[in-house]
Amino acid sequence: MSDARTILITGGANGIGRATVMQFHGLGWKVVALDTDAEALAELRDRLPRETALFLTCDVGREGEVVKAFERVTEWLDGSGIDCLVNNSGIADPYAGPLGELELADWQAWIDASLTAAFLVTRAALPLLQKSGAASVANISSTRAVMSEPETFAYAAAKGGLDALTHSLAVSLGPDIRVNAIRPGWIETGPWQKSGARTHPKHRDKDRDQHPAGRIGKPEDIAEAVAYLHEAGFVTGQHLNIDGGMTVKMIYEH
Repeated sequence: MSDARTILITGGANGIGRATVMQFHGLGWKVVALDTDAEALAELRDRLPRETALFLTCDVGREGEVVKAFERVTEWLDGSGIDCLVNNSGIADPYAGPLGELELADWQAWIDASLTAAFLVTRAALPLLQKSGAASVANISSTRAVMSEPETFAYAAAKGGLDALTHSLAVSLGPDIRVNAIRPGWIETGPWQKSGARTHPKHRDKDRDQHPAGRIGKPEDIAEAVAYLHEAGFVTGQHLNIDGGMTVKMIYEH
């Protein structure tokens, strides 16, 4: 049984998940990442030692795959628990197209990838979280849970449901397990994609000027919020906007 703390991250192969994996491993944590992108997971597997990092291909919106993955996770932990769970999986593109053309199967795919997945993974992780004695869960929601662009119905609904699931879990699982949501705003994930998909976009002045913080968000900003919420022992059931202040700034069309 290791003294190192363990974090499990869904959607851990690219973007926010990948940055969180690398940040926590750099802090001395053992890391577990679940994702459907086997190629991106293989890249991470080559970078980090097998003793302290486990990467599993898993569609966390499917119950059978989650059950099977957690059998492997439990075996790998060898009696240890999970100290921090990050429910980060989801479909990144929020745009569904016109409501009249949105198929039920497509709607369900957005819901399952984020909201259903958070339920399935948290339920499966519960015995391991309880072993920690002071565990935390961070659900990666979105500012779109509380504000919308046109034609983002399913994405917004999934993230709004994740916000509600957050406070329900917090009051049900406390005091031993604290549960919070992080609402990212505009986060540039291009530099944190697998090598074949990596980009380094150049943002315009007006993109940066939308943010009182003066810049676009980085995946590292979300990883730092996960770390803060894990250590903040009197914070649970909350929804933390990490958006550079964009959602509190009034923007008029000129």
